[in-house]
Amino acid sequence: MSDRTRQIVDWFTGAPLRVISVFLIALICHSVGKRAIDRAVAKLASADIKPGPGVVARQAERARTIGTVLTSTFNAVVWVIATGMILGEFGFNLGPVIASAGVVGVAVGLGAQTLVRDILSGIFMLIEDQYGVGDTVSVLEIEGVVEKVGLRVTTVRDPQGTLWYLRNGEILKVGNQSQSG
Repeated sequence: MSDRTRQIVDWFTGAPLRVISVFLIALICHSVGKRAIDRAVAKLASADIKPGPGVVARQAERARTIGTVLTSTFNAVVWVIATGMILGEFGFNLGPVIASAGVVGVAVGLGAQTLVRDILSGIFMLIEDQYGVGDTVSVLEIEGVVEKVGLRVTTVRDPQGTLWYLRNGEILKVGNQSQSG
C-alpha cells in the first residue's frame, strides 16, 4: 500500500469514522427508545387500571399524550449528546460551554419563567386528568372540543371551527362537560 493510500485510510479511520459511529449509535438509540416507549404506552393504554365506564378510552388518550412527551424528551437528550460528541470530534472544546451552561441556565430560567410555568401546569394537568383529547371543555372564554394536549399548549376547536391555542400556564379554570362525576 502506498503512503498516500495509507494516509487516506488513516484519516478516514480517525474522526470521520468516529463521527459516523456516533451518528449511527444515536440513530439506533433513537429507534430503540421510540419503540420501547411506544410498546410501554400501548401496554399502559390497553390496561384496565381504574375500572369504570369510559375510563379505559380516557386512560388510553392520557397514555398516548405522555408517550409523546417521553418520546420528545428522549429524542432531545439522545441528539444533544450525539451533537456534543460529534462537535468534540471536530476539536470543538465543550468544557467552557458546559461550564457556562449554569450561568446561561440561570439567565434563560429567569427569562423563560412563563415557559416553565406552562410546562409545569401541563404536567400537573396530565397527572390530574383534568381533560383530554376529545373532551368538550370551557376554558377561559372558549368552549369547544380539545384537539391536542401538550405540555406547553392545549388546542381547542370551537363550534365555529376556530382552532384556539391555549398556554397551559394561563388556564386557571376548566369546565369539562365530558367527565362524569
